[in-house]
Amino acid sequence: MNRPLISFLATGVTSTVVALTGAPWWRTAAAFGCLGLGLVVIALQSVFPQESAHRLAWWRDRRRQR
Repeated sequence: MNRPLISFLATGVTSTVVALTGAPWWRTAAAFGCLGLGLVVIALQSVFPQESAHRLAWWRDRRRQR
């Protein structure tokens, strides 16, 4: 599941708009809030390494810089 961020955004926005056509404003706001939360999670995963050895090295380097 290594999809580029732009394809996630395009798919999410398109499907959300289609699904929420004619929906109440609060449901639309909640849906776009969840979409935004998903984007934040993906952005954090792209910044922080996911492999265990890489993650350990990243945290060690970060501690050394302080």
